[in-house]
Amino acid sequence: MLRPGFQEAKQRGILPSRTDVSRTTRQIAELEALYRQQFPAFARVAISLTGSVELGKDAVQEAFARAIEQVDRFRGDCPLEAWVWRIVVNTARTSARRAAYEDSDGTVDLGPERTNGHTDLPAVQLWVRGLPERQRAVVFLRYWADLDYRSIADALEIEVGTVSATLSAAHGSLRRLLQEEVPK
Repeated sequence: MLRPGFQEAKQRGILPSRTDVSRTTRQIAELEALYRQQFPAFARVAISLTGSVELGKDAVQEAFARAIEQVDRFRGDCPLEAWVWRIVVNTARTSARRAAYEDSDGTVDLGPERTNGHTDLPAVQLWVRGLPERQRAVVFLRYWADLDYRSIADALEIEVGTVSATLSAAHGSLRRLLQEEVPK
C-alpha cells in the first residue's frame, strides 16, 4: 500500500503509473533502435542544415539526448521517427544559427553513394544552401533523408500541401539556377 502522500501524488499525475513507466521504457528502446538504424540519414540532413560535419553530428547527438529527456512529452499523434526528425531539424537549425560559419565554402562531403553520379555536387550544394530555410529543410528531408511528404510535414510541423508547394518552389529556384549555369 502506498503512503497517503504518494497516493495523492499518483492521482494528481505527479507520479508516473506503471503503464507510463513501461511506455517510456519502450519508447527509449525505440529511440535507441532508431538512432542505431538511422544515424547516417539524420547526420546527412543535420550536416546539410548546419554546413559542418562536426556541428551536424553534434546536433544529432544533442537531438537524441533531448528526445530521451523529453520522451514523456511525446503525445503519439505522429510516428516516433517524425517526432525525432522534428527535434533533429530544430536542433540543427539552432546550431547553424549559433555557429560562426567562417572557414568553409559551404560544401559538405556526402559520400559517393549520395551523388547519383553527378560530378558538380559542390555547386548544387551551394545552390541548395542558398534557398530559404524552409525550402532548404524540405529539400534535405526529401532527397537526403528520403522521407515521404507526410513524414516531412510531421517533422517540420507543417501541412502536406505546404511540403508539396515548398518543394515545388525549391525545384523552380534550382531549375533557374541550373539554366543560368548551363549555356543553351
